[in-house]
Amino acid sequence: MFKNGLYIFYHDLKNSAKDLIPIILVISFFQILIIKQTPPNLFSILIGLCIIIFGLAVFTRGLEIGIFPVGENLANDFAKKGSLFWLLVFAFFIGFSTTIAEPALLAIADKASIISGGRIDAFFLRLCVAFSVGFAISLGVLRILLGHPMHYYIIAGYVIVVITTFFAPPQIIGLAYDSGGVTTSTVTVPLIAAIGIGLASSIKGRNPAIDGFGLIAFASLTPMIFVQIYGIFVYNFSDLHVSVQAVDIAINTINSESNWSILKIITDFFNVAKDIIPIVLVIAFFQYIIIKKPIPHLPKISSGILLVTVGLYAFILGLELGLFPIGEDLAMSLTNMHNLWLIYLFGFLIGFSTTMAEPALIAIASKANEISEGNIKSIVLRLSVALGVAIGISLGAYRIVKGDPIQYYIIVGYILVVIMTFFAPKYIIPIAYDSGGVTTSTVTVPLVAALGLGLASNIEGRNPLIDGFGLIAFASLFPMITVMGYGILVTQISKRRK
Repeated sequence: MFKNGLYIFYHDLKNSAKDLIPIILVISFFQILIIKQTPPNLFSILIGLCIIIFGLAVFTRGLEIGIFPVGENLANDFAKKGSLFWLLVFAFFIGFSTTIAEPALLAIADKASIISGGRIDAFFLRLCVAFSVGFAISLGVLRILLGHPMHYYIIAGYVIVVITTFFAPPQIIGLAYDSGGVTTSTVTVPLIAAIGIGLASSIKGRNPAIDGFGLIAFASLTPMIFVQIYGIFVYNFSDLHVSVQAVDIAINTINSESNWSILKIITDFFNVAKDIIPIVLVIAFFQYIIIKKPIPHLPKISSGILLVTVGLYAFILGLELGLFPIGEDLAMSLTNMHNLWLIYLFGFLIGFSTTMAEPALIAIASKANEISEGNIKSIVLRLSVALGVAIGISLGAYRIVKGDPIQYYIIVGYILVVIMTFFAPKYIIPIAYDSGGVTTSTVTVPLVAALGLGLASNIEGRNPLIDGFGLIAFASLFPMITVMGYGILVTQISKRRK
């Protein structure tokens, strides 16, 4: 048993190392051949990369034995209980609790507050986004119960986003679009996916592949609407003057180095645990108080949740030691070089490589492969999503350089998504919509935010609050296009063979 466990963990470590290789190659290429400098903290970077590999392997194993089973069991129990009210309440609180403590949202909200000179309140922004995600998960669960086609909801949501955009102040639009991409975290995505798949599996007439996915897409869509409405009330169509000092503080907060100590390591671990505690409390409350059943295989589930916590902490620690410092320095160095083609190339390659290593995407791709009985290949899905993110970040960087309003690009992208929806096979549509929410998480958000704010602050005539945000939105939009394109291509090839 122990020997078998070691073999499984060795296999997980090997897969984690393989996922990280593209990021290492991209950063090495730019650091050695373009910047032509050896990073001063090379040893800590190498240590950080080893910790990332370990953390990713532990995290993945914890998902398999902890998060996925508990989410699917809860969904099954609620379906058997037949209480619509409590199921919707549970869905709301799972969405709210997993979002309010989301580290990526915390970082973006703080930067928005600093750059806006306090006009955008970080806490109220987080509260607005968390409420919208809770609402989204409840709405998504209701859709599964009713058996409605998902794309009707999504298309209606896009129409509302576009209409709201014409009334929202320009200072909030990029931030609102970005907020849809930072809500679905490394822990949230697998849990929400497990609930959706478990619910669809337990209801007669539902297909887990078609009906089970889609909750993540809802959680990425509604924050764009809610944050724009929040911005309308905050700004009331008034002008905002951003001070240079506020911009400098925001840029420096992205590139500040941490002073490592034993106390800081312990504090950071408890901060990660604190982010997971609300999820555990919500699950425990509904399992024991509402469903009134003990959690099956509790020791195994508990060990899985512990592994998720340890793995996520190790992953974040490795990022802060290894990838973030060198990645952010590269982003700033390239923007200071004023070579636009290098910036676009860096955006493309860093988007592709970070997405391939994204834990949430790895988990969803594995689940999609399992549910579709091999029709959706895990590695091909990940490559399709990574290509979409790469294209999105490059185009988003071009948009900042040109100074064009973000909404025109996003609206055209939505129109393309809607058109492709009517040609894509049914089994790929919910996964394509979900793929936009799993791409911008622990790895991608800080590096993309650094690139966007760095560009907007170094190009004359650009406003960091208006132009600096938005890259995350591009990274969330284009994977939907590439994944549906993958589905359409596979269908056409299959038809020709037949």
